[in-house]
Amino acid sequence: MRKNEELREKLFYKPEHACKRMSDDEIKTADAFAEGYKKFMTDCKIEREVVEFAVDLASKNGYVAFDNKASYKAGDKVIYNNRGKSVIFAVIGKRNVEEGVRIAAAHIDSPRLDLKPNPLYEDAELALLKTHYYGGIKKYQWTAIPLALHGVIVKADGSSVKVNIGENAGDPKFVVTDLLPHLGAEQMKRTLSEGIKGEELNILIGSRPFKDDEESESVKLNIMNILFEKYGIVEADFLSAELELVPAFAADDIGFDRSLIGAYGHDDKCCAYPGLMAIMDCGTPEYTALTVLADKEEVGSEGNTGLNSAFLSYFICDLARMQGGVGSTALSNSRCLSADVNAGFDPTFPGVYERMNTAFVNKGIVVTKYTGSRGKSGTSDASAEFMGSVRRLFDDNGVVWQIGELGKVDEGGGGTVARYVAYHNIDVVDVGIPVLSMHAPYEVISKLDLYMAYKGFLAFFTK
Repeated sequence: MRKNEELREKLFYKPEHACKRMSDDEIKTADAFAEGYKKFMTDCKIEREVVEFAVDLASKNGYVAFDNKASYKAGDKVIYNNRGKSVIFAVIGKRNVEEGVRIAAAHIDSPRLDLKPNPLYEDAELALLKTHYYGGIKKYQWTAIPLALHGVIVKADGSSVKVNIGENAGDPKFVVTDLLPHLGAEQMKRTLSEGIKGEELNILIGSRPFKDDEESESVKLNIMNILFEKYGIVEADFLSAELELVPAFAADDIGFDRSLIGAYGHDDKCCAYPGLMAIMDCGTPEYTALTVLADKEEVGSEGNTGLNSAFLSYFICDLARMQGGVGSTALSNSRCLSADVNAGFDPTFPGVYERMNTAFVNKGIVVTKYTGSRGKSGTSDASAEFMGSVRRLFDDNGVVWQIGELGKVDEGGGGTVARYVAYHNIDVVDVGIPVLSMHAPYEVISKLDLYMAYKGFLAFFTK
């Protein structure tokens, strides 16, 4: 190797394809890891289902419900289930909690169509449901695709009914209709963002009237009768329901080489799943390890199940108190990987990316020093010291990683839970997986990047 080539290799930053840094055996391990993830993605479309899956898995691995009046020793495993929509898994470490904890914080909500509180109506002898979209979506992407209905209905007597229709073989599907091109001339004059308006995202759910009924709304009556017979609900029960329409797609391999995964909700379940698996596999760590799966990130982390609430800090303060420590000191000594995705470079739309500071599929997990928009508005900007420690951790443990921003300056931007964690004086940086078609009904990630997320979170907990 010539001197100039040696200097380039030594001095230049040049992230490589993960395949060049992984053995054949590790690539096979990554592919096997992806199989479990694909099943998880097919089965767990909404936050309640993720929590249910995660709690069941943890219980089988020796985790027990957290008791803030108990005392715990190193190696004990606890679950704090926050209203069935967010959850914390903790493994008590060898050191006192006051010395800080290690947190991997992901979110488990994804963009979708929520039903309005009073959704059911009939028009032109078709039964439909009104929706209010949740999170940042391109509304036109949600038309003319099969949808499934998930969620829970709480009836007047306080009992609840779990709903999951459209995922199993033989289930009916639902759909948002769109205009045919022949009649869409005026619609196609709209801007792309207005091609489909929010109030046009109506769900088609039926078309047959109730037999022997000559009154109006007989199709609606037939639908309500079906729902009453199946679930015992009446129309007023929609008022106390959380029902979500999500794509009725299974997770699939993408590409002739099967190197990619297509699924609904990679953002941010592709970080939640590796974080969950890492906490299951971390043994008895030096520092207490936490995996947090939070709700509401797509709408600003608001509400008591989002990370803009105090449930995480309360939990850490309780752990510190149990060991005779001070909660504020424990928080200040803690470290967090805000486990959230970044945009993968898309060669079809290169103009919005700045190549030197963007993430590429198959080059490992992305460390995002800051998010926000324009002049870093609304971000948590990780310190050089914390960036340095994460860099050393990944390099020393064979984690393939890269640096990334969310597009060009002034082009867009976004936010994560990092700033809400940083509010508690915790060192935090975003670490996640590059995603293609982010926030679309069908997103794409790399299997190798997915595995590197698991490897990175596990190293964070154990090293």
